[in-house]
Amino acid sequence: MANDEVYAAGLLHRALDPATQPPEIRAYLEAEIDLLTRTVVPGMAVLDLGCGTGRHLAMLADRLRLGVGVDYEQSYVVEARRRAGPRPVHFITGDAAAVPLGLCFDLAICMTNTWGTMRDKGGVLHEMRRLAPRPQTRLVSVYAETSVGPRRDWYRRLGHPVVEESPEFLRSEGGFRSEHFSEARLRSLVGDCVLQPLAGIAHLVTF
Repeated sequence: MANDEVYAAGLLHRALDPATQPPEIRAYLEAEIDLLTRTVVPGMAVLDLGCGTGRHLAMLADRLRLGVGVDYEQSYVVEARRRAGPRPVHFITGDAAAVPLGLCFDLAICMTNTWGTMRDKGGVLHEMRRLAPRPQTRLVSVYAETSVGPRRDWYRRLGHPVVEESPEFLRSEGGFRSEHFSEARLRSLVGDCVLQPLAGIAHLVTF
């Protein structure tokens, strides 16, 4: 199965269950939440590409002027809309590399290594720059090479044991492919950016 088929089969729901998460993965997810809580201030408009079930925008909704999440998996978007309720956050089914919007956002995010599972990485970066045009208002969170051990454990717990490892990705028995990045590779893909470590197993890319 390709990544979209694995996600459609419900991988995200199981992955977000703390009972499945090794301590390093749980610390990483918590570090992302802490980061967003510090970064997003009242009145912001925030775009979340690869939003999944909308957990980040739902958490931030009470301080947002506008939140928009984009994900290609329709079932996740339906759940995100249910979770959001009447607050000023909206979710659309679409391609993160071709977002059907012409708005300008204060912040664009792509979290939890979602970018590391996407095929058209350059297209996603282009859309983040287009929709959040001010420099240093785009955040991407991706796995570092130090994440390999905890991810092997996590994927095994999720029923997707790793069958292939390369310097750039892990591939599971079920076909799920998740990349990890060196600083040099990130700079070559993103261009001018600021890199910060996140929870010891990830990079925060600001560009």
